[in-house]
Amino acid sequence: MSCCCEFKGCNEETKISAVIFDLDGTLLDTESATRGVLNGFLAKYGKELDKEKEEKKRVGMTQQESVDVILKDYELPLTPEQFIKEITPLYRERWTEAKALPGANRLINHLKKNGVPMTLASNSLRENIDVKISHHNGWKESFSVILGSDQVKSGKPFPYLFEEAARKMGVDASNCLVIEDSLVGVKAANAAKMKVVAIPSRGEVDCYLLADTVLHSLLEFQPELWGLPPFDDWLDNTLPIEPIHVSGVYINGALHESTENATGALPGQVFGLYFGWGKVHADRNFKILVSIHLNHLNHVANKRIHICLIDPNSDDHMYQQQRMQIHLVGYISAFDKKELTSRELEKLEEYKSIARASLDLPSFTYSF
Repeated sequence: MSCCCEFKGCNEETKISAVIFDLDGTLLDTESATRGVLNGFLAKYGKELDKEKEEKKRVGMTQQESVDVILKDYELPLTPEQFIKEITPLYRERWTEAKALPGANRLINHLKKNGVPMTLASNSLRENIDVKISHHNGWKESFSVILGSDQVKSGKPFPYLFEEAARKMGVDASNCLVIEDSLVGVKAANAAKMKVVAIPSRGEVDCYLLADTVLHSLLEFQPELWGLPPFDDWLDNTLPIEPIHVSGVYINGALHESTENATGALPGQVFGLYFGWGKVHADRNFKILVSIHLNHLNHVANKRIHICLIDPNSDDHMYQQQRMQIHLVGYISAFDKKELTSRELEKLEEYKSIARASLDLPSFTYSF
């Protein structure tokens, strides 16, 4: 595994003894679950969603800050109170459908098993946090402390949420590690004088400058680098994961995603080298190795899903222009390069061999 930003280190004097998590975009894929809610709401008032504005997003804002921006951007004839009253029930219906991001359950369970205190500290209101995590077994019980922005003087980027988390856990700020996806969250961690790992959401590139280290995914997190107990769930060079499902049209070795609804799209944190199973129509399942990276085209970053068919008898030409379902069941490493050197191509052949053998193991079986 590797990080996409050099780790600055953690010495004995600042050994981590507690972890503070953000929620939305860090542990929970609320963005996919709530896709389309704002668009539908705006349509009732004769407004159309501005995709350019939404690309920038309001990542990490408190509810009040987000509401103020929306009302201003779309010139809605509503007070903030009216807007919140009308749109909150629409979001609440979708929040319960939000899935855990890759590696979230694994990390929470690992830290809990090893007795590491954890806090959930979000810019959401506390009552909304409770709704969002209510369908995730064991989450509420796993956290020593759960804090919303309405429980402190001010939310992120101010340090109060994190300072209160440390106080309630009885841990010094210098011994806390924050895991965040937003720039405001990273700034809050810096202000609280805590170490911070960033897994940036789309557009949050400034996280790279302020975080102690930056990852593509929680699957890349290495607890031992922070003085925490290491994971013990790798099977040789592969990691079993909760299945990730996506479908799209297969063209020249790439899967062109179906993004019309939340179920067809990959969560934001899915990057790296995976393996799993593919299926086209009623054909048998076939083994695949999948690399997922960002493809920058015309100043717009889009995910590219490259598929290697690794069954000996798989024929690439059979699947051209066909709708393909893929189910990722294992993770190998961070792997986001678009161009491969000859040495890396040799490594890719090794990865194919690893994936092919792993998919014969019971831990990586999947039934469509």
